[in-house]
Amino acid sequence: MRLKDKVSIITGGGGGIGRSTAIRFAKEGSKIVIADRNELSGEETAQLIREQNGNAMFVHTDVSDKNSVQNLISVTVEQFGGLDILFNNAGVGNSEVRSVDLEEDEWDSVIDINLKSVFLGIKYAVPELIKSGNGVIINTSSLLGLKGRKLVSAYNASKGGVVLLTQNAALEYGKYKIRVNAIAPGVIDTNIIDMWKKDERKWPIISKANALGRVGNPDEVAAVALFLASDEASFITGVTIPVDGGGLIF
Repeated sequence: MRLKDKVSIITGGGGGIGRSTAIRFAKEGSKIVIADRNELSGEETAQLIREQNGNAMFVHTDVSDKNSVQNLISVTVEQFGGLDILFNNAGVGNSEVRSVDLEEDEWDSVIDINLKSVFLGIKYAVPELIKSGNGVIINTSSLLGLKGRKLVSAYNASKGGVVLLTQNAALEYGKYKIRVNAIAPGVIDTNIIDMWKKDERKWPIISKANALGRVGNPDEVAAVALFLASDEASFITGVTIPVDGGGLIF
């Protein structure tokens, strides 16, 4: 097992990419801490893992709040004795409007949840990851963190920030044997694209807007997260890997 006896925190673990990754990590021997705002879905993920003889717990977490993130780290260390892997995965989209029409409160919320949360995760997890001697941080950016798209200014900015924050952390903490990488998913079949699916005009275009001509699934992203978390990626840090079916080149 590639993650035997490792302790992993996965934010946004209540569904989608987070849930798939949590289940995948658990099958590879990791103890899992699910962090999510939604108590029902978060606990459901933990229960799914336990039903498969894995070791998992849920911690209600607001990733944009420093006290909540500090609590997440403290509970993890108290319960499992340390921390080896942090997957900063929680995120939200924004209303598809021009920048001049986007409410400031929504801008702040998207930046807080998508970008500030990664900063807070790094800030409070690094001291424990240093103790592990072989720590890993994985951040979820987006295809739209690598290229611009109209009507999603807050999302573009937040996910682009994740890419550079990943490089920054890789440079700062490499000397402590902490590897920091990011994943940039394209259009993945999670609830974040539910509104797109309902648009009969846009969806046929969006759903095929990549070289492979299809939507990805969360398990395909989880497979890359597992690789980055494992020793197979022991000499990889500071990179952002697109998992987008060729959306970046389309």
